[in-house]
Amino acid sequence: MTPDEAVVVARLLQQNGQLDEARHLYQLVLADQPEHADALHYAGVLAHQQGRSDEALALIERSLALAPDRADSYNNLGIVCQESGRLDAAIAAYHRAIALDPAHANAHGNLGVLLRATGQAAAAEASYREALRLNPTHLDAYHNLGILLNGLGRTEEAAACFSRLITLRPQDRDARRLLALAHCTLGEFDAARRIYAEWLADAPADPIAQHMYAACCGADAPARASDAFVAQTFDGFAASFESKLAQLAYRAPALVALMLEHVGVEPAGTFDVLDVGCGTGLCGRLVAPHARRLVGVDLSEGMLAQARQKQIYDELVHGELTAYLQAASDRFDLIVSADTLVYFGDLTAVAAAAAAALAPGGWFVFTLEQARHDARDGFRLEMHGRYTHTKAYVEQVLADAAFTTEIAQAELRMEAGAPVAGLVVAARRA
Repeated sequence: MTPDEAVVVARLLQQNGQLDEARHLYQLVLADQPEHADALHYAGVLAHQQGRSDEALALIERSLALAPDRADSYNNLGIVCQESGRLDAAIAAYHRAIALDPAHANAHGNLGVLLRATGQAAAAEASYREALRLNPTHLDAYHNLGILLNGLGRTEEAAACFSRLITLRPQDRDARRLLALAHCTLGEFDAARRIYAEWLADAPADPIAQHMYAACCGADAPARASDAFVAQTFDGFAASFESKLAQLAYRAPALVALMLEHVGVEPAGTFDVLDVGCGTGLCGRLVAPHARRLVGVDLSEGMLAQARQKQIYDELVHGELTAYLQAASDRFDLIVSADTLVYFGDLTAVAAAAAAALAPGGWFVFTLEQARHDARDGFRLEMHGRYTHTKAYVEQVLADAAFTTEIAQAELRMEAGAPVAGLVVAARRA
């Protein structure tokens, strides 16, 4: 094959998910022609797919130095910068793509995401609508415009976006969930229940449909979210998890760190620390100064893959946190959990397991969402699929597990334009 033919084959392999084979072929081309712009560009896209963001940026930037007039290349550069948290560089890349090709619908849609993330709601709406004018079947633009409108309180317009998305992609899980939540916000609970019922009829074993139907109906709610629900939910957006949270002014890991400081736990690097529900490592990065050994546990393989890249954990474990705690008697001086126990209603088992896994005098520090109303059992499965808890319930459960407890109220993040009320809990084993 010629180098150009080899790049075509490599792209087909890449599109087919055969990433290692595609990478090998790009390497062969670049060994022969180090300045082959297409090979550099698509090798950069592949590096991003495989989680090597710095390498991806270097390759795409080299390709643009050789071929600076390609709108697609700038759009892909923006995607890599965005998911690496380099928002200003990403915005500049999308603007450059649009300057080169004003009809580039994906660049308009991607720019809208970042304009929303930086608080420019009106400009974000204009970008989404331009993407839809250019491409009336642009699924991501409908999805993102719906989320923006919902956050602005324009729920009926948001529901129209989600309805259009479902029309274009009838089996779209996220669109069904968001449309049902929009109906709940409008007080149209029967319509929401119909959406979940139809979803379950199409996919009776779908753990997300099962959980959200229970959340909407309020009856027979599980004591905690299933392992399958948690794993599938977080595997689905592991790569974009941190950039999405940045848009929500997410504070849970920082609140855990502040609570440790408040109760006098010094970052002396002498503790065995466990981060349960570690996700991509946002909390682990903040508690690492306390640790001589840091272990992370999570149900999502996708999230663990992101955490590995941070190289802050001594060990990462794929598993359910309660089961892990139950098998870890007297091992840890500190257990932390940021925004994970919101997928538990009944905290009895996890509190007892955490007490057993801590050394005497050890700390269990975590966040929860606070119930805004009376919850019959001290917790409630809300329509968004997470659990909220009353302060009194948390205090009682931890007292029963022989913890002494301090609880502070705080805002965990923004959601639909409003702050999410939370509890930051520091519990010490006797």
